[in-house]
Order: sequence, then structure tokens, then C-alpha cells
Amino acid sequence: MEWKTLIGVIGIVSLCFLAIPIKIESPTEIQDLKLFEEYVANFNKSYRHNPAEYHARFEKFQKSLRHIEQMNLLRTSKESAKYGVTEFSDMSEQEFADFHLRPDISQRGLSHLIHVHHHIHRNDHRDEDMNMHDHLANRVKRSTVKIPDKFDWRSKGFVTPVRSQRNCGACWAFSTVEVAETMFAIRNNGTLKSLSVQEMIDCAGHGNFGCNGGDICSLLMWLTTNKVKIQFESAYPMTWKTDTCKVTGKESSSGELISGVQVTEFTCDNFVDAEDVLMETLANHGPVAAAVNALSWQNYLGGIIQYHCDGDFRSLNHAVEIVGYDKTGVVPFYIVRNSWGPHFGDNGYLYVAANGNLCGIANQVSSLNVA
Repeated sequence: MEWKTLIGVIGIVSLCFLAIPIKIESPTEIQDLKLFEEYVANFNKSYRHNPAEYHARFEKFQKSLRHIEQMNLLRTSKESAKYGVTEFSDMSEQEFADFHLRPDISQRGLSHLIHVHHHIHRNDHRDEDMNMHDHLANRVKRSTVKIPDKFDWRSKGFVTPVRSQRNCGACWAFSTVEVAETMFAIRNNGTLKSLSVQEMIDCAGHGNFGCNGGDICSLLMWLTTNKVKIQFESAYPMTWKTDTCKVTGKESSSGELISGVQVTEFTCDNFVDAEDVLMETLANHGPVAAAVNALSWQNYLGGIIQYHCDGDFRSLNHAVEIVGYDKTGVVPFYIVRNSWGPHFGDNGYLYVAANGNLCGIANQVSSLNVA
């Protein structure tokens, strides 16, 4: 090897070491660094050549590893939730919340508990004048209906593929549109169509702010009050950012008449202490959209979440779709569709234990009908 070539090789190797200025002091740190190097490569992290950010992310990754270890030590059975590295494991808990959750969802939800006119019920419109307690009591009386021990709308082919919201804080739009897609399929003999989440992001009023936040009940109120049709996704595709609304009245920006799906009725209910009624709704009517507390989901890989997930109404920070349930095992659970892409959790899904309002899953739940 010529001396010029040798010097060049030495220089390149030296730069590689300079790109990872991490001081290693213990076998645990050596293992952590090895895992982090694999993690950065597997998830193609953009900071792999930025020494300062690489070091900062490594420290956050180490904290995630210790938290993952603690969570897995508390598993009580092979069905219990499993935790491990995800694309979010190089974030602090606060950073994860800031970028992927909406802490204002609980505050928004309070208005729907206070204002009874938000409770539009599909079966008996006399319920509109009931207060929350009377309405829930009436629903509980109807919870004796026999339902199967297991039900999953995916098994019928009525659920569209899992989407990713990326860094757009529009979980409220994703979950609502996903429910509308299945309800359209139920009404149209299994015809499954992808509807436009982006239209909701760009156009929805009633206090919704696109990728900067919103809530399910406000969106449903806006859709029904204004008789807005949710366009098909092919006509109004995703951009993952808040853009100018491309719909004017009954026409799109191109001047064509809008075709799509119209939400005709909806519910915005609280099923705390009445989750049997929630399961009845899932089996006999359709999937639902629900506000949840997803803070502990950062490193979720699969299994049934049974613990460590606060159900307080004030902790709600995310919205998901519930597509079914399973009561056949020791721990009954809900089948929850998330909007963090198909590589998160179990192919984009999570399983949350039922009958304890875990993760706040029964606090604010919406079903809907379409035309």
C-alpha cells in the first residue's frame, strides 16, 4: 500500500471515531452502544453523522433501555405487554409527548361532557335531552344483549390498512375517518374505500387546527352540522401538513362535484363502568374512535397492556380506533388500531385490557353512521 493511500485510510478511520465521541466505562454501556449502533442503522436515523446529537440521543436511548427493562420485569404472563426499542426510543418521555401526542385533548374533551348537545344518539333522539348520567344509565339497561366472546372487524375485511400520521398531530382526524371507512363498508356490502384524512386536516372547523390538534367529537359535530362529505383519499391525498382547504361548498378546487361519504349521526359517550356496553357497540354497530392516554406506549412491541397506563380523564392525549375485542382469554382486551404506521406494535395495532378504563380508553368514545 502506498504511503499516501495509507494516510488516507488512517484519516477516514479517525473521522469515524470522531463521529461517535462517547466515553464507555462499563460492560453495560458497551452493550448499550452496540444496541444503539444497530438501532441507528435499522431506523436510518438522520443524526448518525452528527456527533453532538448522536451523543444526546444515545443518552436518551439508554434511559429508554432501563425503562424497558423495568416494564418487562413487571410482566405477569406471556400475554402481558412486551416492551422494546421502537422508532421513538431515542426520545425523552417529554419529547415523545410533544411530538406525537396532544396534551390538550383532555381539555377539549371536557366541553363535550358539559355540553349535552354534543350527544347525538343513533337509536333514540329523545336521548338528546338527557343529562350524562341518565343517558349512560339508559345505555347500561341495554347492555344485556348477547354478543360473541370475540369480535374483530378486520376479519370481515372491513378495515383499511394502517396509516402513519408521521409528525402531524391529527390523530383525531385519522381515527374518525377510519371509523367512517368501515361504516361505509358495512352499509355498502363490504365495499371498502380509503377516505381523505387530509381533507379533515385542511378543512375542519369547530376548533380543530389541522396538524396542530383537534378532537373527535368536534370533528363529528362539524361534519354533521355542515353536512360535509368526506372525500375519497384518491381525490384528496395526504400531505402530512396543514394546507389550504381545497373544498368550496359542494365543489372541489377543480370545480368538480364532491363524491364521498357523509356522517349523518354520531355519539360522543363515556363508558367508564359500562364497558360491556362499549363491547356491545363494537359487535352490533361498528368500530369506534376513542381518546386515550398513550404516554406509556413509547416502547410498546405487542401483548396486552394491563398496567402502567393512567386512565384519568385529564391524562388523555391521543386518539385511536377500536376495531374489536376478545374475551376468550384470562384477560379480556380491546383491539386498538393506532396511526403510527404498520411497524409500530403488532403491525400497527395494540391490545388494551378491558373493564378497567385502562389508558382512559372508556372516557370519550364515538360511534357514527354514514350515508
